[in-house]
Amino acid sequence: MKAASNSKLRILYLMKIFTKETDEYHTVTVPQLVTKLASYGIEAERRTLYDDIDILRLFGLDIAVKKSRTYNYYLASRDFELPELKLLVDAVQCSKFITMKKSEELIKKISSLAGEFQAKELKRDVYMYNRVKSMNEAIYFNVDNIHKAINENKQLIFKYAEYKNDKHLHLKRGGEEYSVSPYLLTWYEDNYYMVAYHERYNALTHFRVDKMIQSRLSGNARIDLGLSLNPSEYAKKTFGMFPGDEKNVEVRFDESLIGAVIDRFGKDTFIIDENNGYFRAVLKVAVSNSFLSWLFQFGGKAVILAPDEVIDQMKSLLNKVQNRYEK
Repeated sequence: MKAASNSKLRILYLMKIFTKETDEYHTVTVPQLVTKLASYGIEAERRTLYDDIDILRLFGLDIAVKKSRTYNYYLASRDFELPELKLLVDAVQCSKFITMKKSEELIKKISSLAGEFQAKELKRDVYMYNRVKSMNEAIYFNVDNIHKAINENKQLIFKYAEYKNDKHLHLKRGGEEYSVSPYLLTWYEDNYYMVAYHERYNALTHFRVDKMIQSRLSGNARIDLGLSLNPSEYAKKTFGMFPGDEKNVEVRFDESLIGAVIDRFGKDTFIIDENNGYFRAVLKVAVSNSFLSWLFQFGGKAVILAPDEVIDQMKSLLNKVQNRYEK
């Protein structure tokens, strides 16, 4: 091997050693570096390695040294610190959307961003109550196709499925293909949803991404609705991914529910303190049974004040439930 090639490889292997094998608690001396490089078939002199370390520092590697009887070198910082990598691993493990197989692949890739000693700390199991992993590997291709359709202003074609009593997904409408105009990809309660315009309903419709089968881009352009949807604002207004007429709904809440309201609608929610143990809030929402059910969970601690048609919707829903039990 030519000396110039050997020199280039030496720098690369040296960077690999620092990246993979060192941290604050695991250091290397220059003689140890000579031995490690020899295991890769690279010859190196101590004096040369000092220059190489300086070059790596100029390149941007944060190589620090601890001085004792010897000089002990290590990589002091990385693009991702260990606590950040732990958060990423936990998020992957806890995500219902990511399949078990893909979780293992992603965690392995995340672990590669740490040194080999730190990577051992990333092998952790986080238990989340009632969290079932998705089994649809095609979900990643669906997400990619949705983004492409939006960016390229194309319609998306796919088949849609739903669960039956046998606990398996079955194609809806006999396997008929859907053709829609995607406008938004949003996350709600551990699932991805595509928000798209469907000509059949002449409205925006929601589709669970993990229930989409054989998605592909259409040659037809999206139907232009002149919309610019903000994902976070849309998620605030839409409950359970069920569409409804958007209204300003005034609700009186027990003051103990202020946290629940802020968690769901944010700190910008218009709130009036009644100074009697209650507060009123004006909520801009797509009124649906899902929204009414969200209010119902608070019992008498949440009462709709206006508008009248939403009060009537709540009464109608409660009557239907009561009649169901009476039967």
